[in-house]
Amino acid sequence: MVAPGKGILAVDESTKTCTKRFAEHGIESTETSRRDYREMMFRAPGIGEYVSGAILYDETIRQDAADGSRIVDVLKEAGILPGIKVDTGAKPLVGAAGETITEGLDGLRSRLAAYREIGARFTKWRAVLRVSDEMPSRYCIETNAHALGRYAALAQEAGLVPIVEPEVLMDGAHDIERCREITSEVLRTTFEELSAQRVMLEGIVLKPNMVIAGSDCSRQATSDEIAEMTLATLREFVPANVPGIAFLSGGQTGEEACTNLNAMVRAGELPWELTYSFGRALQYPGLEIWGGSHSADAQAALLHRARMSSQARSGGYVSAEERIAD
Repeated sequence: MVAPGKGILAVDESTKTCTKRFAEHGIESTETSRRDYREMMFRAPGIGEYVSGAILYDETIRQDAADGSRIVDVLKEAGILPGIKVDTGAKPLVGAAGETITEGLDGLRSRLAAYREIGARFTKWRAVLRVSDEMPSRYCIETNAHALGRYAALAQEAGLVPIVEPEVLMDGAHDIERCREITSEVLRTTFEELSAQRVMLEGIVLKPNMVIAGSDCSRQATSDEIAEMTLATLREFVPANVPGIAFLSGGQTGEEACTNLNAMVRAGELPWELTYSFGRALQYPGLEIWGGSHSADAQAALLHRARMSSQARSGGYVSAEERIAD
């Protein structure tokens, strides 16, 4: 999952989210159109050179491809491990206005066994933490960390690798120092819970946010500042026996995410592999082109973004190449 030169493609949007994104481009959202879009990505020629795993949604992992083969087999043929999002989404946290708790623990053990039988080899659970002067509360951090720990323990019991995703959102006007403060507390608490619930850290992948200023902050940090503060936070709170850290893009453009990842990789020797687990930052250029039928052009756009991300993951990203035609 954290093989050299490769990252993880996140295509686990819910039906509601996928429908919203399709609507932005005038695409009708049906079970077939969602399947066709995702299959287009999985069949992009050579995608396995840059992608080690794909996080799927429940609908997708159960689907057959257009030719009747199973979607999980399409991925395997491309050299990509099938993964599955197993949480059921963020819901309002009782007694904490504006904050959320990720649900999905009820019945998770049996669902994990079923997903492994279908072909999943890893899983993902996302906690969502909003930042303001008052948020996130200690209550919100602790309840979400506890859920992440329970999920990860159950995933490992089922023989699946858990991706642990505690996301501090970049929505808001907070500065990078506030992001570091909250990210530090979230990571510290998450690893306390993982340890308390006897999760084998050598068998997880951490999917964190980068330490970055809120999208509405008047001063946006440079890539060097983001790299310095992110790595300082990770060194302090992420144990060295975690094998890999796969960053989410969190609303950054593909170019921004690559620039920041590249700066971190080039900062020097680290105890973990640093890679990417991008969703929108990989998908959006292709989605804009696809429109339901333009598969070859959409695949070319996806492959370009995947290649750029792979270069960043290896410390060889050059932004000028973004403007070089394939």
